Amino acid sequence: MSEPRMPIPAPEDTYKGWLFKWTNYIKGYQRRWFVLSNGLLSYYRTQAEMRHTCRGTINLATANIAVEDSCNFVISNGGTQTYHLKASSEVERQRWITALELAKAKASRMQLESDDSGDDSTPHAAGQSTGSRNSEVQSTLRTLGSKVEDLSTCNDLIAKHGSALQRSLSELEGVQLGGETSEKIRQVTERATLFRITSNAMINACRDFMTLAQTHSKRWQKALQSEREQRVRLEETLEQLAKQHNHLERAFRGATVLPSSQSNPAIDSKGPVPRKGDASDEDEENEFFDACEDVQEFITVPADPKYHRRSGSNVSGISNELGMDDGTTSLDEQSLASNPESPQSQELVPVRKRRTRIPDKPNYSLNLWSIMKNCIGKELSKIPMPVNFNEPLSMLQRLSEDLEYYELLDRAAKCQSSLEQMCYVAAFTVSSYSTTVHRTGKPFNPLLGETFELDRVQESGYRSLCEQVSHHPPAAAHHAISERGWTLRQEIALASKFRGKYLSIMPLGSIHCIFEKSTHHYTWKKVTTTVHNIIVGKLWIDQSGEIDVVNHKTGDRCHLKFAPYSYFSRDVARKVTGVVTDKDGKAHYVLSGTWDEKMEYSRVMQSSRGGENGADGRQKTVYQTLKAKELWKKTPLPEGAENMYYFSTLALTLNELEEGVAPTDSRKRPDQRLMEQGRWEEANTEKQRLEEKQRTVRREREREANRAASPSEEGKESADGALIEDSISDSPLKSGHQDNYTPMWFERLVDPMTGEPTHIYKGGYWEAKEQGNWDSCPDIF
Repeated sequence: MSEPRMPIPAPEDTYKGWLFKWTNYIKGYQRRWFVLSNGLLSYYRTQAEMRHTCRGTINLATANIAVEDSCNFVISNGGTQTYHLKASSEVERQRWITALELAKAKASRMQLESDDSGDDSTPHAAGQSTGSRNSEVQSTLRTLGSKVEDLSTCNDLIAKHGSALQRSLSELEGVQLGGETSEKIRQVTERATLFRITSNAMINACRDFMTLAQTHSKRWQKALQSEREQRVRLEETLEQLAKQHNHLERAFRGATVLPSSQSNPAIDSKGPVPRKGDASDEDEENEFFDACEDVQEFITVPADPKYHRRSGSNVSGISNELGMDDGTTSLDEQSLASNPESPQSQELVPVRKRRTRIPDKPNYSLNLWSIMKNCIGKELSKIPMPVNFNEPLSMLQRLSEDLEYYELLDRAAKCQSSLEQMCYVAAFTVSSYSTTVHRTGKPFNPLLGETFELDRVQESGYRSLCEQVSHHPPAAAHHAISERGWTLRQEIALASKFRGKYLSIMPLGSIHCIFEKSTHHYTWKKVTTTVHNIIVGKLWIDQSGEIDVVNHKTGDRCHLKFAPYSYFSRDVARKVTGVVTDKDGKAHYVLSGTWDEKMEYSRVMQSSRGGENGADGRQKTVYQTLKAKELWKKTPLPEGAENMYYFSTLALTLNELEEGVAPTDSRKRPDQRLMEQGRWEEANTEKQRLEEKQRTVRREREREANRAASPSEEGKESADGALIEDSISDSPLKSGHQDNYTPMWFERLVDPMTGEPTHIYKGGYWEAKEQGNWDSCPDIF
């Protein structure tokens, strides 16, 4: 970045430029953008930060300015704030010193005038001004001051030239001239007298205006200065509180060593924790959110001890006492926690050895704001970004990771009770988010027609297929079937918006799970994913929202609530709670846990209204439950995962080359493969080539569709073809598919359960794989 030219400033100019500021002994001098305006010296990390984040401000009215050497100088306001600054040259340093001295003199003078105006001149608006009003007042003051100076100059000139004119006329009257000339001189004298009278009147009016303007100027300046100082004090207080909170967290983490199962989730990787060396006053990069503490919708208390003394043979008796249905809820307390037919008790020997490592992620630095600043408000899929922000997996492969804990569905398929089965299905919906906790990299946007197969029949009993069925709006269809009696299908479209400080990703579409033996059909939707600290700080991910898992055959329902993360909440972070109810709304199980660690269930023995009032004033439901049992627990990440994009054991195998897959499979995508190998520059070039190829194919497909629809318009190029990359759909699933593309393995039908149009697997892929016949597949790579 070239250095801006810095002319010697006028006393009222706003002065800006780059200086080097001393931070600490580790980082030394750091380049910062300084702005001198209205007697205040502020600094920012970059020019872009001027719109949202000020790193520090010092009032020059009470500051001392000292020169150390040819390039260094110090600004201090008496001990609380001291800036050690260094310019790039002696000339530049002198320009800054001149500007600072002028600004200091002006600020001191204004402060003195403000003090002289007395306490009774405090404006009514001082306590009500906002940032926009301060800016408006400041602009008005500058304009008014300039006009006052112009009037003062005109006043002096009129007085000077008026006196000279009067003297000249007086001298002419004393000269003996002809009668006609004397008459002319007399007329000129009269007009000059009238001009002098008028000018005096104007001068008096200007003098009154100047007096009034100066009085109001003092009041406005005092109000503005008071508002600015109050804002600075508030910013400093908030910054100190945030740093104290951070220091307490670090001190606690350093002084306490707990087993991983007993560590405090609010401290142990439950939020953005500052890295070592980030303790300087300006280098705290974490963004702090003051979220409202989550209010639970219900309260759980231990059940009466008589329920715990009952044996397993008496459970049905308890069910009858509580009015439960024997056919659906007579459940042994231990059956959820230990299923003898669970896949965990079986010895599964893989037919092939899967890889356990990929090349380490290169340490390439790139400024995200330089790319994202022009993308605010756009969909994530419409933002062209280099692979530096990606992970070497496609969105289709990320979608297949939902099957990471497939054994939960295996257990659910063996359940005799629909409510027990609901608990497993609900745990499965939560488990799909456990792989996202550290995964801040963006997956590759699949190309239209791209596929991904995950064949784990011999190892885990299931196989799945994903296909990108639409590009604008982007949508992927997924179908998985297991030999153990379940089928999972979904069509997911992503509506994502970049909001400056965070990125919201809203998955649209329903997920279906059908069990072959019981014919139970479950549906649910996904919650919103939020990526925080996009601009400044360490990226971290949160999941928030509510999910309703519905059994359409029995009417059973599980309502899950993902609580948004809050620094100041006393509750566990990333918390998930849920209640399993039957078709009559009666609660049978309470689920609790976190979406990144584990889920537990507790059987409800009794429920009643009472306890504390909820947020809406209604009484909360109190559930008496048995002791909680573990339902699902996250598998630890493989060793060295922090250097491998935080991939899980399954994720490490997803991009592993396999024989016999379709030519459209994500494993064969060249830019993704190059990124995995650490050749990011080549990957960026290849990514641009593939995207341009896709645009060309799309335009050709649109031309063919136009010729088929309207022969008279043959050869007409629609502007939409060139601008299709910028189109935005707020509701991709409802807006219809605009690609004029027919998927290979899925067909668009109306879902009989939800009534929504969706893509359902039509068959043929696995047969084509057995035959090795991929002639009908498009050439997308």
